[in-house]
Amino acid sequence: MAFFLETLLGGLMAGMLYSLVALGFVLIYKASGVFNFAQGAMVLFAALAMARFSEWIPAGLGITDPIAANVMAFVGAGIVMFVVAWVIERLVLRHLVNQEGTTLLMATLGITYFMEGLGQTLFGSSIYKIDIGMPKDPVMILESTFEGGILINKEDLYAALIAAALVALLSVFFQKTATGRALRAVADDHQAAQSIGIPLNRIWVIVWCVAGVVALVAGMIWGSKLGVQFSLTTVALRALPVVILGGLTSVPGAIVGGLIIGVGEKLSEVYLGPYVGGGIEIWFAYVLALGFLLIRPQGLFGEKIIDRV
Repeated sequence: MAFFLETLLGGLMAGMLYSLVALGFVLIYKASGVFNFAQGAMVLFAALAMARFSEWIPAGLGITDPIAANVMAFVGAGIVMFVVAWVIERLVLRHLVNQEGTTLLMATLGITYFMEGLGQTLFGSSIYKIDIGMPKDPVMILESTFEGGILINKEDLYAALIAAALVALLSVFFQKTATGRALRAVADDHQAAQSIGIPLNRIWVIVWCVAGVVALVAGMIWGSKLGVQFSLTTVALRALPVVILGGLTSVPGAIVGGLIIGVGEKLSEVYLGPYVGGGIEIWFAYVLALGFLLIRPQGLFGEKIIDRV
């Protein structure tokens, strides 16, 4: 039982990180109705900014306190992501209002390659590290309840708590604020939202800024765990099954989908891996997502689209 709970907790913590990346996809889709292939590039760009600022700020300003340096680096990277969001809306999205979804999709592909190249130009292409002070040593819990206790990685636990706090904050933002309701109205119908006075351009700037902050937090956590390198863009690919499972239009769906994928990957690798030769954790999520596409294409919490002719 202790080993099962240890695997289950590990899956839940990994699932929260998947949910965090998936939220970026959901945010952009809710605002523009397009699947944002630039999300992985945004995570990489934000992580690069955070890593480089954490090096440049202490050296340039003579700051010796690592906490203050990290806070300033986070603020600086956040400002960079706000600027990126404003530029994207100003130069790209503003000219594509009410265009076909395919046009917006191709625009996000162009943004992806542009941000990858710009990130390499501005911040370099080496492998960088982000040290935000999360402890990396494992800890034993419930030793009095289970023989040998349950081993938990502190870094994974802290990362999951940060991701959960941000997810909860965003859920409240979408459900309880006027801006969140306006964003949902824009997602339903661009022209109808404009007709009742909702400024589409401002909403798009806001949602890209929020998605940029989400990408920054995700890049900070994944960069702390894996290092900041250009393969970090593939993290977004791990979130694709989460979005398919939970639904493209649902913030709670991104949470539940991430937890299901995280737990499913860990349990299947441990209990089914020995029978299929291992490696099941790599493809399990995609097979599960394929099954959902065949049975329930809109996902667990997505809205079913009905076209009337």
